[in-house]
Amino acid sequence: MLKSKRKIVTFTVIMVVFSVFISYNVFIRSNEALALSKYGSRGEEVRQIQTKLKRWGYYKGNIDGIYGTQTLEAVKWFQSKNNLTVDGIAGKNTLQAMGIYNSSSSSGGSVSTSTNDVNLLARVIYGEARGEPYTGQVAIGAVVLNRVRSSSFPNTIAGVIYQSGAFDAVSDGQINLTPNSTAKKAAQDALNGWDPTYGAIYYFNPNTATNKWIWSRPMTVTIGNHRFCK
Repeated sequence: MLKSKRKIVTFTVIMVVFSVFISYNVFIRSNEALALSKYGSRGEEVRQIQTKLKRWGYYKGNIDGIYGTQTLEAVKWFQSKNNLTVDGIAGKNTLQAMGIYNSSSSSGGSVSTSTNDVNLLARVIYGEARGEPYTGQVAIGAVVLNRVRSSSFPNTIAGVIYQSGAFDAVSDGQINLTPNSTAKKAAQDALNGWDPTYGAIYYFNPNTATNKWIWSRPMTVTIGNHRFCK
């Protein structure tokens, strides 16, 4: 009887240890795997992060491939502006937002539609803002994407762009023009998470706008000839 109890206790201890081991590998190690770059990391991926964040105005330091304090703070700023967990760790979601993480092996399924998204977004950018500064062109793409995320608008890029009366470029046919490389690059930057509008869902030209309602919207920033607002 005593031997049986000892066997049961021994078995129980083994099972507990085994469970702890499995939990560590499944939960803790898997999370570490997603934390692909973090404070102290070095290498090409860090260099890509710094390059992207510097181009978008989040990072002011050298592109040296070293994940130091400046890179950490830049990543946090990017995360806060893009509704990501603000932990300073460039994990899967953060890298995807930057357009760095290779999502071809994930189940997200965004790769098959990304080309169509870039092309359509580039067309509306070209039609609406081809004479604007580059940041202003990215800003138009960001407004489209902010609308997609808003419950007040359609939840697809095509739905937002082709919503009745939403964009002059659709109304006057300029949406059908062939976008240049700058518009395509601006579309990709917007899709990668750069939002120079700080969350704006509207914009207008204050030199020509006569609609009283649009003037009442809270302004976030002015870029070129466009005023962006929420």
